[in-house]
Amino acid sequence: MLKAKILFVGPCESGKTVLANFLTESSDITEYNPTQGVRFESCWPALMKDSQGVVIIFNADIPSHLKEIEMWHSCFVQQQLLQDNQCLLIAHHKPGSGVDKSSLSLAAPLNKLKLVHSNLEEEPEEIRVEFIKYLKSIVSSVSESRDREEMSIIT
Repeated sequence: MLKAKILFVGPCESGKTVLANFLTESSDITEYNPTQGVRFESCWPALMKDSQGVVIIFNADIPSHLKEIEMWHSCFVQQQLLQDNQCLLIAHHKPGSGVDKSSLSLAAPLNKLKLVHSNLEEEPEEIRVEFIKYLKSIVSSVSESRDREEMSIIT
């Protein structure tokens, strides 16, 4: 069985847990309950070890999140030397927020990443489809890398 380690990171109150639960079909959508995640930067290297992908989730309705995701990208994508296709950016819209997909302006290098808008109230299957596409590309990449490694051992 092929395994891939994908990290869900982003600012507080961005919807990481709700999205993770939805995508893994772990629970129904519920009201916000703060998750005690890993808030200490000293733990991040251990989390990042052997990760093949990063999903950066932010609340597009909170202006400060646009600045914060630059830091998340720098720490979890650039410092780990991950490629752009190993990162997925999700602009999560909380219920009742109204989705405005056109007004989002991302700074470089974030503007090169695949950006998906999620609204679990109005278009829940759209985010699932996009995440599955992303996951398939990660699994394919991991498989190719494993095949290359095996061939180098054989030859």
